[in-house]
Amino acid sequence: MERQEWWYRTAFEAPSGKDDAEARYLLTFDGLDTLATVYLNGAEIGRHRNMFIAAVFDVTEHLRVGERNTLAVRFEPVAVSVGKGEIDILINGAGGAKKEATTSEQLSFFDLPEDAVRCFFDLNFMGSFLACQVFGRYMVEQGSGYILNIASMAADRPLTRSVAYSAAKAATVNFTQWLAVHMSQEYSPDIRVNALMPGFFLTEQNKFLLLDEQSGELTERGQRIITHTPMGRFGQPEDLVGPALMLLSDVAAFMHGAIVAVDGGFSAFSGV
Repeated sequence: MERQEWWYRTAFEAPSGKDDAEARYLLTFDGLDTLATVYLNGAEIGRHRNMFIAAVFDVTEHLRVGERNTLAVRFEPVAVSVGKGEIDILINGAGGAKKEATTSEQLSFFDLPEDAVRCFFDLNFMGSFLACQVFGRYMVEQGSGYILNIASMAADRPLTRSVAYSAAKAATVNFTQWLAVHMSQEYSPDIRVNALMPGFFLTEQNKFLLLDEQSGELTERGQRIITHTPMGRFGQPEDLVGPALMLLSDVAAFMHGAIVAVDGGFSAFSGV
């Protein structure tokens, strides 16, 4: 399952568990004493004070069951529940790349399975699109809110091999800018929409491209990335905390439709 999370109100403390411990690095707040509800796959699993509301979904499920907008249907009960208060923040973070939609010596562009390409385009773009439709409606009703989409450096500089991922993240960037304008012109200038554009972060999803499975050493591709990253390393999850906090606070009150690179200088380096 791919993670899709929304942080609610101004206090965040991840519950126990490996995945949630990793999520702890994404966004932390000190703020209001808020009673929040935690959801897993649309079902309430607990109520906690000084926490967030998190709804975790498989954003590709609507493809597998063959029903249009199944994902949006599953979002709705959560949106209705949390919408009884206010939905302040929406973070669209589901995404990833897999071998099935990536070219290689064994799999050429001409042989990429259509269903794999569609699946990962839906994962990296449609999951964010549908969440913005469902939760954005409540922000329109209350006249305010922050939306943060997670794009990728691949949106600006398409990655060799990762055709579906690069194209979908480019769509996410374009959609972020479109939605920012749309929200302001049609509804409220107090609904801000921005995106983070991370560079190369070593994760379980991409390590097959960056590390040799046997030795654990950098692959040729991994070494090229490090060579072209002036800071000389992969990103760490906590590197996203500061930029995310900025975009989701009044410090960035005049940032709207912005795409913020967090890439160790990768996009600034010409290679010479």
